[in-house]
Amino acid sequence: MYTLYYSPGSASMVVHQALLEIGAPHRLERVDLSKKERGDYLRLNPRGQVPTLVIDDKPHVESAALLMLLAERHPEASLAPAVASPLRADWYQWMAFFTNTFGPTYRFWFYPPDLGSTEHPEAVREALRKRIEAAWSQVDAHLAANGPYMLGAEFSAVDLLALMYMRWSRNMPKPVTQWPALKAFADRLRQRPSWKRLYEIEGLTEWAA
Repeated sequence: MYTLYYSPGSASMVVHQALLEIGAPHRLERVDLSKKERGDYLRLNPRGQVPTLVIDDKPHVESAALLMLLAERHPEASLAPAVASPLRADWYQWMAFFTNTFGPTYRFWFYPPDLGSTEHPEAVREALRKRIEAAWSQVDAHLAANGPYMLGAEFSAVDLLALMYMRWSRNMPKPVTQWPALKAFADRLRQRPSWKRLYEIEGLTEWAA
């Protein structure tokens, strides 16, 4: 039995969806991220962030790392290519790409205090926008040439990670649905039963389908 500490629509959602894809027994513990002091939760995750996934009484963190761990623990779910598959290297590459490219940049976009200000100067905001949109253009071109999924014909955990970051673009100046291949990709992924169940459980409404 897994225990996932989560907050609706946050970085925990991709781990939650992976658990639903796998069908593994799990328990959810909601964390109120609006509270500066989070009591006992800080003993599990000193940074006070989500997700935290407790496995065999030990807490583990970082969304991409948890995705890779779950994929390896549950090979029957086919969330990762087999170790001997030539696609395994691509799987690692794209997992790292989404985490390293979008993770920090989105963080700066949504949380100006991380860059030392209450609101971004226009030049900083514009630089962040261009960086995010350039990365999505790269993904769009890849999907147009190699889709329908990030690894081609086979769905994997990389697609779940991409879906979370795509959702976070929904209120940005250029959401991912303005790129043709990305829109088709997002529409395809939002039809998965795990996505619909995730929305039901977490009480999400925006960008449902």
